[in-house]
Amino acid sequence: MPTPGLDGYTEPWRKPEHDDLAELARTFFTKEVVPHAGRLGKQGHPDREHYLRAGELGLLGLSVPEQYGGGGGDFTHEAVLLHEQTLAGEGSLGLAVHSGIVTGYLNEYGTEDQKQRWLPGLCSGELIGAIAMTEPDGGSDVQAIRTRAVRDGDDYLVSGSKTFITNGYLADLLVLAVKTDQSAKAHGISLIVCELTDGAPGFRRGRNLEKIGLHANDTAELFFDEFRVPAGNLLGTENAGFFQLMQQLPQERLVIGVGAVAAMQRAVELATAYAKDRTAFGKPLIGHQNTRMVLSDCATRTRVSRIFVDDCITRHTRNELDVATAAMAKLYLTEGQCEVVDRCLQIFGGYGYTTEYPIATMYADARVQKIYGGTNEIMKELIARVL
Repeated sequence: MPTPGLDGYTEPWRKPEHDDLAELARTFFTKEVVPHAGRLGKQGHPDREHYLRAGELGLLGLSVPEQYGGGGGDFTHEAVLLHEQTLAGEGSLGLAVHSGIVTGYLNEYGTEDQKQRWLPGLCSGELIGAIAMTEPDGGSDVQAIRTRAVRDGDDYLVSGSKTFITNGYLADLLVLAVKTDQSAKAHGISLIVCELTDGAPGFRRGRNLEKIGLHANDTAELFFDEFRVPAGNLLGTENAGFFQLMQQLPQERLVIGVGAVAAMQRAVELATAYAKDRTAFGKPLIGHQNTRMVLSDCATRTRVSRIFVDDCITRHTRNELDVATAAMAKLYLTEGQCEVVDRCLQIFGGYGYTTEYPIATMYADARVQKIYGGTNEIMKELIARVL
């Protein structure tokens, strides 16, 4: 069903290949993953088999060069995948992190040997990727991280803890932010790739955190106690980690924005369909002026948001997406997602507060969008710096 207010709209970067990808992704999510949503929600994490199946279909690492097992595309292809995942109502697979973020770090900063070692596994689904920046006492303050890596011969000894790590419960490969120079703040951070094996000396997974939303997507605590990592797993150069993070965070925030717009579209579609079907006071809900006004506002916000995110995608493919604009996108689009989903839920009345209807799950899932990837308060600070 076309989204009201977006009928006839085509993204300026879209090509026939994107349509083919969208159909493949839509079929995979709706037929092979979504039917298991109830079980996955109770399980608290996705099935590894679904990552493997996505890899088999060529849906992982779409922007990774073909010589490393990827699709040879660019961010527009990742955007199509993530858009279709959200439209399908699939929330278990952490593809936004696995393909939208982790592969980008390896592709940009990895050596040829590192790319050959890790990218094919991420693209096939044999490896599940995660990135760990956030610490129990750090939140959005990346400069304040305490997890340290001390050189010991040909290895680093890593000690510390991370929390709120998406994909952390299942991750095999972790891009880890550590302090390699304890005397420095931002200039003492490095990125190290950890190959995680349960039971390895010095490494322990903590709880798979219980959340108010995204129940089927794993979010874990990770603990390190002189965990030995080969020095050859350093990503880029030592003490360049903060610069690397700042370079990659605009894409992470754009990834979040893509999901936000897709959620808005889905909410408007669901609410419009319900308003046409549900009767109150002798006529369909859509026949009441207040319902029409709410849906008009939501459809307008969705269209404006779609045009904004597509402009950001276009800029990003030209390497022109700056920090402030990415922050604007993350701020505006996630605030819009929460507002639109909330107003659409109201149309469902009491049914909107029951898990029988998808809009309730969307409401719970939306809230974290204003928190991860840098809180929206941090986004305002980043925007203010250029004013």
